[in-house]
Amino acid sequence: MTRRFDAIVIGAGQAGPSLAGRLTNAGLSVAVIERKLFGGTCVNTGCMPTKTLVASAYAAHLARRGADFGVMIDAVRIDMPRVKARAQTVTMNARNGVESWLRGMKNCTVIQGHARFESADTIRVGDELLTAPKIFINVGGRAVVPDMPGINDISYLTNTSILQLDRVPKHLVVIGGSYIGLEFAQMYRRFGAEVTVVEKGAHLVSREDEEISEAIRDILLAEGIHIRTSAECITFRPHPDGIGVDVDCTEGDPEIIGSDVLLAVGRRPNTDDLALDKAGVALDPRGYIKVDDGLETNVPGIFAMGDCNGRGAFTHTAYNDFEIVAANLLDGEHRRVSDRILGYALYIDPPLGRVGMTLAQARATGRKLLIGRRPMTRVGRAVEKGETAGMMQVVVDAETKKVLGAAILGTGGDEAIHGILDVMNIGADYTALQNAVPIHPTVSELIPTMLGEMK
Repeated sequence: MTRRFDAIVIGAGQAGPSLAGRLTNAGLSVAVIERKLFGGTCVNTGCMPTKTLVASAYAAHLARRGADFGVMIDAVRIDMPRVKARAQTVTMNARNGVESWLRGMKNCTVIQGHARFESADTIRVGDELLTAPKIFINVGGRAVVPDMPGINDISYLTNTSILQLDRVPKHLVVIGGSYIGLEFAQMYRRFGAEVTVVEKGAHLVSREDEEISEAIRDILLAEGIHIRTSAECITFRPHPDGIGVDVDCTEGDPEIIGSDVLLAVGRRPNTDDLALDKAGVALDPRGYIKVDDGLETNVPGIFAMGDCNGRGAFTHTAYNDFEIVAANLLDGEHRRVSDRILGYALYIDPPLGRVGMTLAQARATGRKLLIGRRPMTRVGRAVEKGETAGMMQVVVDAETKKVLGAAILGTGGDEAIHGILDVMNIGADYTALQNAVPIHPTVSELIPTMLGEMK
């Protein structure tokens, strides 16, 4: 017998539960299918546990610097089981909250199991068949395990399994010099590990401008993290002291001996075991579900939200996917993914807040540009806190006066960037922000100053 619903949501990540809430409030019957952990990547293996660990690492770092502030601390000791337990508590509270919300939701049926398509409107979960005219896919993604030579001969960590560590590695070798890898690199360095970052590209976080990348490198080097870029060939092998990592770099030793290896070289969508072919849903070459500007697939009535559609890969973009779908289906609006101005952050310390185009992307458009920069050494708030690493950067279209993009790498950068993001969202000229009167002393107060000094 087939159970009928008005809508089926596959996956209880950031978009799915909120959409279920809107749909059920509208009087529709909804089935939510989750095969493993409620809350998705953010709650279980992403933002919440990792930023909790980042906070613990920051506390250790600040404690070691106590004398700089006239606070004398004789010794700093890391209790890693307690650090891990704190992160797990944050995750469990959030996970249980999502599950309880869904199970208590009127008109919502929660089904635990592995969903697979039988047709464009029918889903199988075990021996049970469910059907609905609208199906929403919110299955997220997972870490890529690259087919590097020797990878199957060693034990390695991913961003998921490293969360289970209740010890500090003697020497953590991080493969991948981008967002996830650098956050774990700095975190474990502050917990007391020796850390080496190995990146195939010439620069860390390659999507950023070179000056931002180099500033990030300087921050990490200052904390004693070893960085190996231009590592064109990376191989692994067992070693009596742990794991041997051979790197073909332009400089440095050809071999690194680590106690642990973390793979942080990208993500892949969880779309390979949904039997999407039975529904006729199209995928791109990397396995992401193709969607239009309203997040609908090539099959009418089937939508994809969050990491599995390749249109954002952030918690906030997944939630915005829900907002777009709900507004279009329930509120009569015509919201589009292409209207979204993307902002994101890198949570090393100090953090990087980024919105819109990089300087390189803006130059590639051929527009006449105004460019502003300011080192954090000239930001009073940073000086007062004793955290002056980093810089601010903004790029503006000289003719339209619209802000094209900005980056704030520095203390509070992940929050201060929102002043620029908001101006971009409302489509205001940069002069509206330049003429604002921000609060002193803040990082944000230097944004108008930087805009006034553009060249």
